[in-house]
Amino acid sequence: MKPFRFGANVYRAGSQAEWVDKARKLEDLGYSALTVADHLADLLSPMPALAVVAAATTRLRIGTMVLNNDLRHPVLLAPEAATIDVLSDGRLQLGLGAGHMKAEYDAAGLPFEPAATRVERLAEAVTIIKRLFTGEPLTFTGRHYRVIGHTIYPLPVQRPHPPIVIGGNAPRVLTLAAREADIVGLTGITFKRGGAESDVTDFKAAVVDQCVELVRQAAGDRSERLELSALVLRVVVTDDRVHAAEELSRRWTALNPEDILQSPYALMGRSLVREYML
Repeated sequence: MKPFRFGANVYRAGSQAEWVDKARKLEDLGYSALTVADHLADLLSPMPALAVVAAATTRLRIGTMVLNNDLRHPVLLAPEAATIDVLSDGRLQLGLGAGHMKAEYDAAGLPFEPAATRVERLAEAVTIIKRLFTGEPLTFTGRHYRVIGHTIYPLPVQRPHPPIVIGGNAPRVLTLAAREADIVGLTGITFKRGGAESDVTDFKAAVVDQCVELVRQAAGDRSERLELSALVLRVVVTDDRVHAAEELSRRWTALNPEDILQSPYALMGRSLVREYML
C-alpha cells in the first residue's frame, strides 16, 4: 500500500508574482506536486514555468502532466528535464504522452499519425531519454529516431532518473506505462475525432478496475514499484454527494450518479478518496 499524494495541475498566471503565489500556496497547503499541462493554447510554457516554481519552493514536487512527445525531440528534452531536476534539487517528475489533439498538429504543420505510430514513437523517446540520463554516450537507431554517440549535460540529481509519468487511457499506452514508467497516469478519457470530442464512459469503476489489472499484468515484477495516478477532473466539497453527482451526470451523460460517485476521476463529499491500488 502506497500513501496517497495529491497534486494540482496549474495552467496560467498573469505575472511572476501570481505564479509564485500559487506555487507557495500549494506547498503551504500540503500538496505533493504542482504540474503543468502542455498544449498549444493560452497556457504557460512548461519548462520555464517549472523553473520558477523550483526557485520559489523547497518541498513541492514539480512536473509535466503531460508533455506531448511529438512537439519535442528527446535529445533536446532530456537536458531540459535534467536541468529542471538540478535546479529543483531533485524534485522533478517527468510526464510524457503521445499527443491526441489533431488541431495542435495542424497548427504546427505536423502530420497527425495513427495512435499506434504516436505511441511507438513515444516508446522510443522514453528509451532515449532514460539512457541519456545515465550519462553514457548513446547510439540509438529506431524507426522514428536516430542518435549517434550523444551525451547530455547536466545529469539529473535523481538516480537513475527522475520519476517518469506516462498517462493515457488506451490499452497500448497503459501497457507502455506499465513497462517503462514509474508513475502510471490513468485518465479515463477516450478522445475521438482527433481530440475534438472526449468520452468519459471509462470513468466507471468497473473499467478502472480493468485498467488497473491490465497495468498489473503488463508490469509483471515491476508492479509493486509502480505508483498509480488518477486525473481528477471534478472536486466538489459538499455534504450532499448524491445531489452533486446528479448535477454532474447532466453534463456527463454517459454516466449515472452512482457511476460518478464510484469513480476516482470525480471526488465529491467530505471524504473524497476511493482507493485504487496495485
